Amino acid sequence: MREALIVWGGWHGHEPEQCAGIVAGMLQHEGFRVHLENSTRAFASPRFSTMSLVVPIFTMSKIEKEEVANLSQAVREGVGLAGFHGGMGDAFRDTVEYQFMCGGQWVAHPGNIIDYRVNITRTDDPVMEGIRDFDYRSEQYYMHVDPSNEVLATTTFSGDHALWIEGVVMPVVWKRRHGQGRVFYSSLGHVAKEFEVPEMRMILKRGMVWAARI
Repeated sequence: MREALIVWGGWHGHEPEQCAGIVAGMLQHEGFRVHLENSTRAFASPRFSTMSLVVPIFTMSKIEKEEVANLSQAVREGVGLAGFHGGMGDAFRDTVEYQFMCGGQWVAHPGNIIDYRVNITRTDDPVMEGIRDFDYRSEQYYMHVDPSNEVLATTTFSGDHALWIEGVVMPVVWKRRHGQGRVFYSSLGHVAKEFEVPEMRMILKRGMVWAARI
């Protein structure tokens, strides 16, 4: 049986504990044995390298040098990494090794909670199969992203809340490699209630399964 580690904590506004419980249930439904931890010390454990998948849900906060080094090495050696919104894309802001692995970092969400459109760019990818463009209400993440990402969905900024970014097309969902490990990210999922959106939930579930080491 494949094992997954969910490490949650950080800023409470993203409801990390509630989201961790939801993600745990999703992975258990897919046949994973799930372990939940609420400290970054879990990343430094030697046992961590035997996992199939790690899901960080840890907005902002700090991570120790040995913890991120162990995490990066484990992913390079094949452990999958998958996550969503600020829990992965706005974690450990001062740790560039972590950002290099994830393929991006949050920098703004102009207008805060707004309505926007998610456009599917890779309908041929199994993660996005059967999913069409959809409307979404949440924070529209503006991110600094790695050009090597394989982008699966995007959003376009209207300029209503920051005129100078009008028309900017921003990745929303991507996957990538970090060494031998698969990395998946979706910027959707500000709070636990957003898991009620079928497209958001399906994209994350498929992305986590894709990223997990077999």
